[in-house]
Amino acid sequence: MAKINNPTKVVTGICRFSYANLWEPKAMDENSKAKYSVSLIIPKSDTKTLDKIKAAIQAAYEEGKNKLSNGKSVPPLNSIKTPLRDGDVDRPDDEAYANSYFINANSIIAPGIVDADCQAILDHSEVYSGIYGRASINFYAYKTNTARGIAC
Repeated sequence: MAKINNPTKVVTGICRFSYANLWEPKAMDENSKAKYSVSLIIPKSDTKTLDKIKAAIQAAYEEGKNKLSNGKSVPPLNSIKTPLRDGDVDRPDDEAYANSYFINANSIIAPGIVDADCQAILDHSEVYSGIYGRASINFYAYKTNTARGIAC
């Protein structure tokens, strides 16, 4: 079976899960839709994962240029919002984010949660905020009335 190459998909190295809403969707406020979400904390030393994420963000930008356009031009990638954030800059008071980057990923579709043998994990106590694991994430371009960028 041929492997399908999706340039906007990344399987991370070992990262820490924070603010994990993986079993039940949660709305961030009363006006938003409930979503499954997690903040993935990636050590700055994991350059392999970080390079894959940067390449996937670039691929999502290239694929989404029509969506990002205002009808006249496409903003440069460095001028739009992207999901890869520096924990030392954006969360300086949270030790869990020190010397790390992080990505906030969310979906309206429940994530598949599996163990190292790709067997489904059904016990909710096995996956929680603070646990270490790997994640398969996809990047895409978005445009709303007030913002445009790349999301995960």
